[in-house]
Amino acid sequence: MAQQRIIPDIPGLQLPQQLSSLVEHRTTFNMNSCEFSIYETHQSARDVKLHFQHMAYTAMLRGRKVMKLEDKTDYFEYLPGESVLVAPGETMLIDFPDSDEQPSQCISLSISPEFVEHTLQYLNHQYGKVDEESSWNIREEDYYLFNSTALASATNNIMRIAMEDNMQKDIMADLALKELLIRLMQTQARKLVENNQQRKKTPGRLAFVIEYIKSNLHLKLSIENIAKLAYISKSNFFKLFRQELGMSPNEYILQERISKAKNLLRFNTSIKEVAYQTGFSDTNYFIKSFKQAEGMTPKSYQNALLIAG
Repeated sequence: MAQQRIIPDIPGLQLPQQLSSLVEHRTTFNMNSCEFSIYETHQSARDVKLHFQHMAYTAMLRGRKVMKLEDKTDYFEYLPGESVLVAPGETMLIDFPDSDEQPSQCISLSISPEFVEHTLQYLNHQYGKVDEESSWNIREEDYYLFNSTALASATNNIMRIAMEDNMQKDIMADLALKELLIRLMQTQARKLVENNQQRKKTPGRLAFVIEYIKSNLHLKLSIENIAKLAYISKSNFFKLFRQELGMSPNEYILQERISKAKNLLRFNTSIKEVAYQTGFSDTNYFIKSFKQAEGMTPKSYQNALLIAG
């Protein structure tokens, strides 16, 4: 199913009548701790290079690119609703196959390494992780992300501040950047625990808890019992999830139940059976929860899959 675009086009952006370039025309806003740039491309092109001296968070707003991180990845499509984290000194190699008919727009946020280091030190000192094996850290190898709603909201906030004419812009930007870095780390953590092949790299207690939840979604799960199995207090159990994933254990369990339900619905399983296998004791509550999460009933979702073929 296609990813929803949750970062909109730049509101109120007025392009110059004479663009300096039809390929990656750049509009930049500078602040003390970061440089925010908007890239517009109105002409198809190949092998365009973008080099970033500092760590950069990028997000696609509209259009399409086909790109890779030079000497690091194979080519992949870069679409609205997706983000790429670029390590310091890294270069993007980009093709624009459709920009003649559909111009592309993306943003980049290049962040001062001193600011990143100071923020991580502050978080580890003041808000150390519950799991002693873990620390606040940005994993540059986890470069490719789908935007969560929280990460998109933090990105929108930076965009708004960057384009404001406000004497306190730098102060507000520093606060917003801290939120963005936290959201980025939480998005990386969610990606890590959702990837079965990499789950062994997840911090100790969280790895055990995630595996237990995924293996027992058909059961009535007790937060208190799971916390005991992980040898952690109930309050620290909630704190662990909030720190690592940006959500409560109950929210994560519901998310996993809905995810499993979507997979079961693909096989034309009955709604009652899907509810049973995903731990919902009441079919009506399952239907209500599914609709709230997906915007349609389980039956409508199943019918849409059948029509799609």
